[in-house]
Amino acid sequence: MYHKINFFKFKKLIPIALIFLVANQAHAEEFTANYSVFSQVKETITGNVTDQDGSTVEGAKVTVVETGATTTTDALGNFSISANIGQTLSISYDGYEIQKTKITGTSVSVQLQSKKAATSIEEVTLVGYGSQKKSDLTGAVSQLKAENFKEGMNISVDNLMQGKIAGVRIVQSSGEPGAGVNVSIRGIGSIRSGSTPLFVVDGVPLSNDAVSAQSPNVGLGNTSAKNPLNFLNTNDIESITVLKDASAAAIYGARGSNGVVLVTTKRGKKGEPMFTYDTYLGFSSVIKKLDLMTADEYRSAGINKAYDHGGNTDWQDEIYRNAVSSNHSVSFSKATDTGSYFASLSHMDQDGIVLNSGFKRTTARLNAEESFFDNKRLKVKVNLTASDIKETGVPNGGNAGSDGQLIIHALMANPTRSVYDAAGNYTNFNMNAHYNPLYLLSIYNDKTNTFRVLGNTEATLRILPGLNYKFNLGIDKTMSERNTTIYPNVTDRTPKGMYVQANLDSYNVLLEHYLTYDFNLNKHNFSVLGGFSYQKFKSTGTYFGLKDIAAQGAVAPELNPGYSGTAFVPGAGYAQENELQSYFGRVNYNFDKKYLLTASLRADGSTRFGKNNKYGYFPSVAVGWTVSNENFLKDSQFINELKLRGSWGQTGNQEVPNKITQASSSLTQAAGYYLYDNLNLINGVSINRTVNPDLKWEVVEQTNIGADFSLLKNKLYGSLEYYHKTTKDPILNIPSRPLSPTSTVWKNVDAQIVNKGFEFSLGSEIIKNENFTWNFDVNGATVNNVVKDLPVSAIYSGEVSGPGLSGVTANIYKNGYEAGSFYMYNYLGVDANGKYIYEDINGDGRIDQNDRKIFEGAIPNFTFGINSYMKYKKFDFSFSFIGQTGGYLVNNTALDLNINNLASDRNVLKNFYDSGASFTNQPQLSSLYLEKSDFIRLNNVRLGYTFDMNQLKFLRSINLYVSAQNLFTITSYTGYDPLVDTNKQVGGNQSLGIDYTTYPSAKTFILGATIKF
Repeated sequence: MYHKINFFKFKKLIPIALIFLVANQAHAEEFTANYSVFSQVKETITGNVTDQDGSTVEGAKVTVVETGATTTTDALGNFSISANIGQTLSISYDGYEIQKTKITGTSVSVQLQSKKAATSIEEVTLVGYGSQKKSDLTGAVSQLKAENFKEGMNISVDNLMQGKIAGVRIVQSSGEPGAGVNVSIRGIGSIRSGSTPLFVVDGVPLSNDAVSAQSPNVGLGNTSAKNPLNFLNTNDIESITVLKDASAAAIYGARGSNGVVLVTTKRGKKGEPMFTYDTYLGFSSVIKKLDLMTADEYRSAGINKAYDHGGNTDWQDEIYRNAVSSNHSVSFSKATDTGSYFASLSHMDQDGIVLNSGFKRTTARLNAEESFFDNKRLKVKVNLTASDIKETGVPNGGNAGSDGQLIIHALMANPTRSVYDAAGNYTNFNMNAHYNPLYLLSIYNDKTNTFRVLGNTEATLRILPGLNYKFNLGIDKTMSERNTTIYPNVTDRTPKGMYVQANLDSYNVLLEHYLTYDFNLNKHNFSVLGGFSYQKFKSTGTYFGLKDIAAQGAVAPELNPGYSGTAFVPGAGYAQENELQSYFGRVNYNFDKKYLLTASLRADGSTRFGKNNKYGYFPSVAVGWTVSNENFLKDSQFINELKLRGSWGQTGNQEVPNKITQASSSLTQAAGYYLYDNLNLINGVSINRTVNPDLKWEVVEQTNIGADFSLLKNKLYGSLEYYHKTTKDPILNIPSRPLSPTSTVWKNVDAQIVNKGFEFSLGSEIIKNENFTWNFDVNGATVNNVVKDLPVSAIYSGEVSGPGLSGVTANIYKNGYEAGSFYMYNYLGVDANGKYIYEDINGDGRIDQNDRKIFEGAIPNFTFGINSYMKYKKFDFSFSFIGQTGGYLVNNTALDLNINNLASDRNVLKNFYDSGASFTNQPQLSSLYLEKSDFIRLNNVRLGYTFDMNQLKFLRSINLYVSAQNLFTITSYTGYDPLVDTNKQVGGNQSLGIDYTTYPSAKTFILGATIKF
């Protein structure tokens, strides 16, 4: 069959070839008649292509009209081609008029003109299930393109947005490579259902559930699962679009309440095929060190002489290192008249700044698009990425209490101790709940392997002009294995050793059908969308554990679990699945490109909710007025673009545990009864969960008023927004009514969480000429958060770690206060005897739990970003600042380094000793440890130089650059990093603004190169 098909094609080509030969012969005769033999001497023609503003154009296609010879311009707009004097060059580039010029010499200069005056409002922006011109948008939508986030070393897509989009706040849960990141858009809208937005990658909505196994507790606490977004190679990302208001996000219904982030990966571009090699080498170190007492200061502090061990050790220097990272990425892209192709392969190897920690990732991607039938009637697109991640962790669990974390042991370690004893072994501190941190590292091993494949196939069929049917099938498959070992040791933490293997297998399949119809009736323009979506999520987990394992040096238990040890978890597991079935529709209308209307509705049915509320309905409506298209502004020299917008809509939040609407029971001895005379106890039925068939989504109702503008011939542009976002029907696990079978029940309550504020984005193309370009932008956002109508007096969260502080919480949710406000004693100072003084709130003459006070919370009331890009000839320079004001952090690390440590052979923060406090003060959660999280940070700075490689025909350009991240931070916060949030939730309720021995952030210097062939 193979040979028959090829022969058939060959026969078809014979008449075409004959016609071509005849035509070519006729053309040759005409060419000979027009040009003398002497004029056919080939010349090397060099030239430069710029746009109407004088900026160089990379990738423009240059064609000799008479011969068909082609080439493309390099990064500096230069080209070289073989042609004759007198022939004609045709220069084409997408978005510009084709320019033809006659060759009069060996050097040519060409300036392209836009097909239409280039304005920002005519850019195309992604929206849910499609794209729109920016001029037609009625919602709050922000888009970043690849050139906006090319600087720095970024593992995950969420890091790329930091400081770039107003109202989007990125907070690390840990500085460990690959660790989770908390993303919030326009404040915190839920008490327990999370505030993470929905991420959609190439049309596939991802689950916010963990895709890597969580670390089991082998005596040192649990460490959180890794960032589910760290599987993407950031070099492959073409754009990131954030849908912030309900009008933009309501098309995603039950998962749009926290905003939606659309991630699009690269495709082939028109022009010559492009081969690109990106590489960098990075050097990282801890962002700062805490100011602890040195060995000499410790000795002179009047401590017990028995606590002077004769050494001199900076334990922070011992566990932190100068880490080296590298990245290699190759990609190939090509576009034809009917399709495009993009393929990439990358490998990242990042050492953590804490010994023994690291992240390695290998990714492969293929994006292909091809068109078929008449006039590209059918378009088929395939996106596929595969990622293999290997991570090595350290014992630093957020729930390990006051004595189970590596970093707190290093900070508390007596500086007069030595790392090694006289025999060269690790010094044994011989203390309960306090160990040599280097020894702790040596007996601990934590490795996670995660393999993830995300792919989808899209087929678009043009049924009639303007009427298109689209089919989207996506699959997201992840397999993860985590092996955690603590070897037999001399501490009181699992001294006989333990090994646990945890496995996680998750599966997400998406099936979508939808129709779009675009049509015009004179000045009336319509775009109608209607569709169906089905998505199924399934995850399974298994784990087993061994105790009393063989000593370190024997066969590692992860290689042969049967070699030694006794099974204490003989084999356990879980499985859960949920489904989402949805119907959605949207209408976009504009009249004469002046008056805009958008309306959408999504109906979501979820298996997570009760039988009486299987479906939720999420409407939105928005209007816009393009004032600059009115006759009275058309000729304005000051206002080039001006659009006013207003929107209202509802979205949902379904991020709750599965099956919570259903009853749950188990057989237990505690509920048993001696039913027979033989006195054997018969197990009874215990009710674990009360059924609630009425449970439904949390609903977020949002109003947005905005304006987009461009002034002074597009030199100043931006947008202004006001938003008012209210979370209704929050889902809580609250005390149940009397006579209920359980003490608590999951239900929707009549409370509200309100977020409101202003956002602005301002940009300017300050200078743009042939040699120098300078773009500058700034964005900022305010947020005011308050809890209303909570049916209980208060909800507590934010478990605090520290000696004697078991059960103490720092966060409170209470009516009239910000979500997650702080609740603690008010510290007033130190008395003459060095005793801490706390405010006696109720005036009863004693300090107890009734004297706690509510303080401002963790949510900053203002966040901002500043970004600048400059290009002078072959140099490029960019920098970005980020910052925030108005938020607070509980420095739980400082609480563990309290003054009482000096009475127990441990170290302390130097400022606590300098305050004159007595060693006998017992640790108490108070405002002594509450600090402002205000800061401004030089987040990124980059300097590059592009080399002209015209002399090498196989090489287009080389860009060499140096870059730095987290170069400096101006802040009064005394911890490692003010931009941090440790997960210290209680009962599933969110904790906010607690910093407990978090793996510190790093400052990084990078040497890199981008080579294009």
